[in-house]
Amino acid sequence: MNLLETINQPAELRKLARTQLTPLAAELRQYLLESVARTGGHLSSNLGTVELSIALHYVFNTPYDRIVWDVGHQTYSHKILTGRRERMHTLRQFEGLSGFPKRDESEYDTFGTAHSSTSISAALGMAQAAKIKGEHRHAIAVIGDGSMTAGMAFEALNNAGVQEDLNLLVILNDNDMSISPPVGALNRYLARLMSGQFYSAAKNVG
Repeated sequence: MNLLETINQPAELRKLARTQLTPLAAELRQYLLESVARTGGHLSSNLGTVELSIALHYVFNTPYDRIVWDVGHQTYSHKILTGRRERMHTLRQFEGLSGFPKRDESEYDTFGTAHSSTSISAALGMAQAAKIKGEHRHAIAVIGDGSMTAGMAFEALNNAGVQEDLNLLVILNDNDMSISPPVGALNRYLARLMSGQFYSAAKNVG
């Protein structure tokens, strides 16, 4: 049996050995190609988040830990791994699966979003609420290089930087694939960082 067919919830994914994750990623990527060929949708952006989706659900205890996707059209792998594989043929169809995270579709879709630069603010709010309630859950914001240049993302980062003891993680998916080229000082800084010797060495070690 294929590995992907055994994964109906992230809890089942977390039972796999790490050595099985690479073949799982290959199966998931192939499934995406075949699925999107039938339904249409965003292909390249989802092919770019296969490993990220697997890693997030493997490491974190979702849905107790909450993942907030900023660019909602990158969540096809997330949907497949969270119990919606058999419904992917209805993606973006009438009364079918949404092409974006949708809270009333799954408990794993913690925040409805499209292209809005709201993930850090939302995850920060979730982390703050968990702290107040005494809950030991993580909040993870996944944001792209294009969304990171928006004002709301800067405000959220500024606010998060002065908070203490929050289980908040911000993941920058810097794939250089935004609709319009990112501009500004932050983009230049990230470009220098990505081309530097430290990043190259760390990437090679990883």
